[in-house]
Amino acid sequence: MKVLDGYWEQTLSEKNMNLRALVSVTGKPGLYKLMGQNKGGFILESLDKAKIKSVVNLNTTKMATLEDITIYGEEEEIRLLDVFEKIKANDGNTPDAKANGNALREFFREVAPGHDESRVYTSDIKKIINWYNIIKEFPLFEEEAPAPLQ
Repeated sequence: MKVLDGYWEQTLSEKNMNLRALVSVTGKPGLYKLMGQNKGGFILESLDKAKIKSVVNLNTTKMATLEDITIYGEEEEIRLLDVFEKIKANDGNTPDAKANGNALREFFREVAPGHDESRVYTSDIKKIINWYNIIKEFPLFEEEAPAPLQ
């Protein structure tokens, strides 16, 4: 992930949370809110009830904002934000993440038409459903994200 000078300062100073401040960390379950940066790395807070704070070093850990994540498509990549918007437009109805693979795939065909079924695994679909269920309680979709700094 490329960090631009001032980018995180602007994102973190927003009154409400938005998807730019939410990250996925490789090897860690769930989602995290980016709280800041220190000399050891980025300070994250889990979005679960525990609100555990931790520091991740980008030399040893990969993380990506939800805004930057894309899903393999047959013709072009599909933005995760677009999938979340389609789920929201469907009244936020999602199957249980523990549903069988066929039910999950059918749901995903509706919210991510044109995804590459050979490269998007059932585990990916479960993760996206879990992420949506985590963030649906926040005012994320009602809030406009700030423009990236140039």
